[in-house]
Amino acid sequence: MANDEVLLAEVGPRLRALRKQRGTTLSQLADDTGISVSTLSRLESGGRRPTLELLLPLARAHQVPLDELVGAPHVGDPRVQARPIVRHGMTFLPLTRRPGGPQAFKQILPPGTPTGDPGQQTHEGYEWLYVLSGRLRLLLGDHDLILTPGEVAEFDTRVPHRLLNPGPDTAEVINLFGPQGERLHVRARPHAR
Repeated sequence: MANDEVLLAEVGPRLRALRKQRGTTLSQLADDTGISVSTLSRLESGGRRPTLELLLPLARAHQVPLDELVGAPHVGDPRVQARPIVRHGMTFLPLTRRPGGPQAFKQILPPGTPTGDPGQQTHEGYEWLYVLSGRLRLLLGDHDLILTPGEVAEFDTRVPHRLLNPGPDTAEVINLFGPQGERLHVRARPHAR
């Protein structure tokens, strides 16, 4: 069997393991992907050859990169090369690469940022901020707060909000964002044994 055939033969068991790990039934996965239960069953058992049209919705449903589904070999430099995103004078460094679900960013705000529209914004989701350095001004609805290093804020992003740096230094923030409103669950103390 050629190398590619070996990789393709391993896709079915990998799909089954991912589905079971998530506790999802074939019917639920069919609803999530639009792929019939019989096709999913044949994919998992190796009776159906995986195609890109089938693997892409499965990768989205399982929230894994396509490479992970097909077991592609890791090549090249293993370091994550985060590509900064600059928006309204702020720099966002992605810390997660998984599509969908909660996302993590390091956010860098030079003094006086952001530029552009000074109004508050709203969107779907839930946000959690941790100030690493500098000072962060959080406009949240009717609240006007200054956060300093070590302080945390969390809020529903459907509430009008805006992040600003009142200066004098650059502010650095860890930002966790759940686009579907996922919230963080912080354990306050260890469970008793």
